[in-house]
Amino acid sequence: MKIGVSSCLLGTQCRYDGAGSKDGFVVNELAKYFELVPYCPEAMVFGTPRESIRLVDVEGEIRVISNKEHKDVTKELEDISEQLALEAFEENLCGFVFKAKSPSCGIERVKLYENNSNMCEKKAVGLFAKAVIDKQPLLPIEEDGRLNDPWLKENFLMQIFAFSDLQKFLDNNPSFKDLVEFHTSYKYLVYAKGQESYKHLGSIVANHDKRELESVLEEYKIAFLRAISQKGNINKTYNVLLHIFGYFKKLINADEKEHILTACQEYKDGIIPLIAVVKLLNLYVKRFDDKYLKVQKFLNPYPKELALRSDVKAYK
Repeated sequence: MKIGVSSCLLGTQCRYDGAGSKDGFVVNELAKYFELVPYCPEAMVFGTPRESIRLVDVEGEIRVISNKEHKDVTKELEDISEQLALEAFEENLCGFVFKAKSPSCGIERVKLYENNSNMCEKKAVGLFAKAVIDKQPLLPIEEDGRLNDPWLKENFLMQIFAFSDLQKFLDNNPSFKDLVEFHTSYKYLVYAKGQESYKHLGSIVANHDKRELESVLEEYKIAFLRAISQKGNINKTYNVLLHIFGYFKKLINADEKEHILTACQEYKDGIIPLIAVVKLLNLYVKRFDDKYLKVQKFLNPYPKELALRSDVKAYK
């Protein structure tokens, strides 16, 4: 699995001042599970060290201006951004981590200056980030700074692993039967994103219009990627936990029921992390050897070593 990464986040000394911006989570955690593919459009076209640049609103058009010489370098950065965005598309990435605030890589709140002024608003998108998004609007993306938020981090990693699963599924020339199995395995993960999304995906799989497999798979792909791009929340996740509990509530005694329901409520109230409830449910899945629940990605969406569900702040 490959993830695109702004080169400076790997510690590469490619920033305008010759420094790097090594990110511990990217280097120490993501690198264990993904091949990290570095990109730095600014270094490629301007070299390192170099004059810093800024995005400037010139008569309603965003231009890239060097800070010292006040030279317009928009075309140079646009051209290399388009080239690298195409290369990123051909790499079949399953996600991208951009450098925050960068005029080339920031995905939100990049400073946009008034012409011939130091006045600015944080409302722009970096040119390279925009080029990547334009070519792959459903690719999971995040910025390094936002990954300090446990909720955004958990959602992003869940999205990446689901994106990768879909890629592998589609690469194996699936049949209609395979599609049903894939959809079934993602029932509760998608349900935790949005009930309407699950219903929409279900209608695609049902294929009442008897369309060709290729057409169904293409529609399913787009709808699935849109579904997993949604942020989960506590209430939706709590609802999924109760649904899973329903599979064996008639098989356990009153004390066990109370124990599970109490754990679910404590998760909802922000007292215990989600992993505490999931581990409890997995015990019963194993005890009753429930084949349907065993394949549910919701219960095991990514390597447990990432410990993303161990923080009560990972859900809002």
